[in-house]
Amino acid sequence: MTPLTESEARGHMAGVCFKIGPPRLVGVELEWFVHDDRCPTHPVLPERLHAALNALPLGGPDGTSLPSGSRLTLEPGGQVELSSPPADSLTGCVADTRRDLAALRAAFAAQGLRLTGTGTDPLARPRQMVLDHPRYVAMERFFNSAGPWGRIMMTGTASLQVCLDSGAESGPHSLDRRWRLAHRLGPVLVAAFANSPLLDGRPTGHRSTRQTVWSRMDPSRTLAPSPDHGDPRETWTRYVLDAEVLCVRRHDGLPWTAPAGLTFRDWLRGRGERPPTLADLDYHRTTLFPPVRPHGYLELRMIDAQPGDGWIVPAALATALLDDPVAADAALAALEPLECPDGPRPPRSDVWRRAATLAVADPELRRATLTCFAAADAALGRMPGAERLRAVVAEFAERYPARGRCPADDQLDALRSGSLRTPPEEAAP
Repeated sequence: MTPLTESEARGHMAGVCFKIGPPRLVGVELEWFVHDDRCPTHPVLPERLHAALNALPLGGPDGTSLPSGSRLTLEPGGQVELSSPPADSLTGCVADTRRDLAALRAAFAAQGLRLTGTGTDPLARPRQMVLDHPRYVAMERFFNSAGPWGRIMMTGTASLQVCLDSGAESGPHSLDRRWRLAHRLGPVLVAAFANSPLLDGRPTGHRSTRQTVWSRMDPSRTLAPSPDHGDPRETWTRYVLDAEVLCVRRHDGLPWTAPAGLTFRDWLRGRGERPPTLADLDYHRTTLFPPVRPHGYLELRMIDAQPGDGWIVPAALATALLDDPVAADAALAALEPLECPDGPRPPRSDVWRRAATLAVADPELRRATLTCFAAADAALGRMPGAERLRAVVAEFAERYPARGRCPADDQLDALRSGSLRTPPEEAAP
């Protein structure tokens, strides 16, 4: 492998992490907890998870298991993640993902298993690592040195990620504008879709416990990279190079470890056990978890998993606000008062903390959220074929933010009534 120079690393980052062009593609990544229908408080053995996945009939494109070609992966705590293929439109993304989810749910139901959409597992059941890949062993070791938050994240949280194109060099769809809006929209997405008020069967005092967990982890890899300062490509490159190396991959059976405090920039400058390669840099990027992560496209990572088809609403909201220039203007204006540029970076800033704790019960966040939903409603009205999506988003807005509520409040209500004996119902909003 050819050793990598710092100049080559910077050039690679700028070209690979942000694909420039008019926004067109939409995708989602959906994580689900898996519960046993008969014994929901018992852990599901890895063998049953693999049996359900292996039972999926082939029939998708390129020999994949799902009809529309979504990818399936297992997360360290046994969560199942479905990653949709990029679609040419929001409506196409929704149709493809619903089709694949139906096949996935059927395969798990045949094994007596249920997919549960919530940001943290609401039930008191043992949480354990079900994967022993060197990556996850290294990740657990790295995060354990700073408290319980990393292990909770790996085994007890689930997210919903919306993936949208980076944008163009200039104009209403410019990368700079979309990068800034994606970050500023973060507190609204956390608050509106907060769905993790419980951990180990008990209230935590946070509507989005999942987001709170992320905010307490290693800041070099979970804080936002100063989204309002400089070209996003330069800002992101600095962020990646200054992040601590989580592990160095080895192929000789030895553990994947790295010297404590070693940043990738340090590694490039000769502090590591060997010179880094381009493959090492690309792998290092996969161990960074800021609220918005560029993968050639923008991956919005701050949203709790939602029940049933509830993932459709945040996907529609984010897409409408970023892809419609009029809606983007309205959202930026509504979100500007929430930001404090001299304070801590997201997700440790005051507004992100309030979003995770109070959600839309916070008056300022509620006003901004309702304005963003109104802007998205108008944008969906301008989107061909989106009539049904527009109605679903409007129904959610009326049920939750208009009443100062979020999905987490449904879980808390169920806990108070004594009905939270099984995971939340998998019903669409």
